[in-house]
Amino acid sequence: MNTHKSNSKFEIYGFWGVLRLASFYIRTKLFFPSSRLIRFPIEIRGKRYIDFGKGLTTGVGCRIESFPVGKKDVIIKFGNDIEINDYVHIAGIRSISIGNDVLIASKVFISDIQHGNYTGSNKHDSPNTKPNDRALSAEPVIIEDNVWIGENVTVLKGVTIGKGSIIGANSVVTKSIPGGIIATGNPATAIKKFNDISKKWEKC
Repeated sequence: MNTHKSNSKFEIYGFWGVLRLASFYIRTKLFFPSSRLIRFPIEIRGKRYIDFGKGLTTGVGCRIESFPVGKKDVIIKFGNDIEINDYVHIAGIRSISIGNDVLIASKVFISDIQHGNYTGSNKHDSPNTKPNDRALSAEPVIIEDNVWIGENVTVLKGVTIGKGSIIGANSVVTKSIPGGIIATGNPATAIKKFNDISKKWEKC
């Protein structure tokens, strides 16, 4: 008895779903030739300041925007074979770098920007100032290779997520996470670390 289950595109997506994928593929090769598959609609702002890498796959409704504030080079840089799912929002004015083979779930927000300064320095902003009138500040965001970011995660400015780390759903990443870590919560903190000797995830 043959227990092999077929995973054809028609079984997964259905007839109309396959046609829709085909239309996405054609549009991808016309407008994003180095990408694997871009699902439309997608909103791109400042395309000339974005390096899409090779083999990018997106879900629907993604928003990727770069605003060159005092900079004319690449602001958002994707590595190779990245997959981002539905309604991901990435916004940068200084530097956002996403490494190879990164998986990003739906409704994730990644930004190197903040309206205003709230550090307590001499230039901190007043609550009486309209948020949109406060000066933008930015610090680079780096997401290294093989990172997996779960649903509804927010990654804020100045953060590095190390190679192979996992960020659990609904987390807010306010500080850098080393490589080989599972982090969850608001703010995200390490709960497990991969042991290279035992080859197991262990509680921190």
